[in-house]
Amino acid sequence: MRTVYLGTSAFAAAVLERLADSPHRPQLVISRPDSQRGRGRRLQPPPVIETARRHGLETFQPASINSREAGDAVAAAAPEAVCVCAFGALIKEPLLSDYRMLNVHPSLLPRWRGAAPIERAIMAGDDRTGVSIMILTAGLDSGPICRQSELQIGPGDDYGSVAERLQRLSGEDLITVLDTDPEPVPQPEDGVTYADKITPEDRHLRPEQDSAAALALRIRALTPHIGAYLELPDGAGRLGVSRARVCDVAGPLASNIDLTGPRPLVRCTEGVLELLRVRPPGKREMAAEDWLRGLRP
Repeated sequence: MRTVYLGTSAFAAAVLERLADSPHRPQLVISRPDSQRGRGRRLQPPPVIETARRHGLETFQPASINSREAGDAVAAAAPEAVCVCAFGALIKEPLLSDYRMLNVHPSLLPRWRGAAPIERAIMAGDDRTGVSIMILTAGLDSGPICRQSELQIGPGDDYGSVAERLQRLSGEDLITVLDTDPEPVPQPEDGVTYADKITPEDRHLRPEQDSAAALALRIRALTPHIGAYLELPDGAGRLGVSRARVCDVAGPLASNIDLTGPRPLVRCTEGVLELLRVRPPGKREMAAEDWLRGLRP
């Protein structure tokens, strides 16, 4: 089947890898304009463009997907289906009506419609997530579903491990839908939730406001791609936290952030959080006990 692919993120790039090696290899890959990334803030192409170029695919990066030039580029490719995954911009008419648009969304819709479905599922403590291949409509991830597959979230999973499995599942499910052209089924009205975009405030761990269990889930949800942090006492800076667990502690802590033991302990509104892996200000990630040893004379 002739396809055009719209995507931007690393997740979308992984799905494109599978599509590029299938009989539905895209005639054209469209992504967002280059942006500043990394420590040097150099202008770099989106991950999807890098992947497309590596596969020798034609690429296009319009200022707006809804511009006339973008519409002309899609029309010139004459797709039988336009595949969309984590594109990051609203697609409007006439594109929505002119083509069969298949959207790859990493959640079990109607749960977690929106920008950050994997992160919000982990934060909520969900024990399962999945992939929905749906028809793109004007509503937010509300179109009818062509195929849906489930995936378990284990207690040791973080965003990285869940996203890796979902990428593989998304690629396979997209190929299956393109192969079989199933009849879409409307989404149920019950069970709708929204996965709001991750904000800087989501990254800030506030033990005085949240339980240890909630903070442990948030750390998992933001690792390794975004990162969560604690504000150290006495203006010592931000301590990145990439692994932590709820622990039982007998007796009171020496302080709200107790650095007297083998690992840092954090008193929360309910329970105690033990830090396992951290990133001190200006340093690389390390085991929490190594960081503590470096603090002591």
